[in-house]
Amino acid sequence: MTIGLLGKKLGMTQVFLDDGTAESVTVLEAGPCTITQVKTKAKDGYEAVQLGFGETRRLSKPEEGHLKRAGGKFPHLKEFPASDAVAVQVGQKVDASIFKAGDLVDVTGITKGRGYAGVVKRHGFKGGPKTHGQSDRQRAPGSIGSGTTPGKVIKGLRMSGHYGVEQVTVRNIKVVRVDPQRNLLLLRGAVPGASRGVVTVRHAKKTLGKGS
Repeated sequence: MTIGLLGKKLGMTQVFLDDGTAESVTVLEAGPCTITQVKTKAKDGYEAVQLGFGETRRLSKPEEGHLKRAGGKFPHLKEFPASDAVAVQVGQKVDASIFKAGDLVDVTGITKGRGYAGVVKRHGFKGGPKTHGQSDRQRAPGSIGSGTTPGKVIKGLRMSGHYGVEQVTVRNIKVVRVDPQRNLLLLRGAVPGASRGVVTVRHAKKTLGKGS
């Protein structure tokens, strides 16, 4: 079956565990998702399922044709590997019940946009010394290259520029609670993205021991 879901980040709160400790959690609306396409080894060379999430009124004609069998209009589509794709069919629902408390998951989202930012905010630079006449160097990047050799700015140098709106994956987040009736996942700590942003949740690919 599919190893992941599309969902929406609702925000953060805290819950009390059985031992009385408070845990900061992110609340996700995980699904329900609808299977919009099934790929098999015989036809496509690999097994996977495509999930649709959300609702929209307007789609292009090709998109409407693609989703006709699924019986809905979904603005968000995502393909997930599936271990037994032949056992599922287009139109089938997938919800938060594929996860359980204690599972480790990887969450992928688009980070918040911060606009144009300097090197201190964007890369965590220390800045220059505000002394000995350098009162305007506090948040400056310093030297960005040599003179004659190589005589240019090296590609990939960390400089000021657009900050945020990048796809980021946070791995091995622990599932604290699951509410299948309301399709809610409570995950320990923070996940990337703004509230109401769409995220991808899947079972962790690489578990790093008991840590999370």
